[in-house]
This record gives sequence, structure tokens and C-alpha cells, in this order.
Amino acid sequence: MKYRDAFFATMALAATSVALAGVVYTDAYSHTAQAEVHGVRALTLVASGDEINCDPVTMLSSNESGTVQQ
Repeated sequence: MKYRDAFFATMALAATSVALAGVVYTDAYSHTAQAEVHGVRALTLVASGDEINCDPVTMLSSNESGTVQQ
């Protein structure tokens, strides 16, 4: 019984690892992670009290406009 449970736990861990690796190497994950980094950077600037440039024209031109490829 103990060996069977260990076997199934190992198989579940392996399957989960493969699924996670499949998600991490997609373009959608990459774009989401990049957007999160930009959001954290903006929140850090606001929290630190630094003056930030809120001109919509420069904000839009500095962002990448990429599409998610499947």
C-alpha cells in the first residue's frame, strides 16, 4: 500500500512538472510575465514617491504591441 501511494505520488509530480513546463514556455506566459514586471515597476515608483511621467502618448509608444501566438 505504501509503495503504491508513493508510485502514484511520483507519477502525479512528473505529470505536473511536464504540464508546468509546457505552460512556462508559451508566448502567452511570456507576455503575461512581462506585463506583470511593468506593473510592479510602476507600483514601486508610485510607492517610492518618485515623480513619474503620465503622458499617455509616451506611455503608449513605449509599450510593445505584440500579439499572442498559439
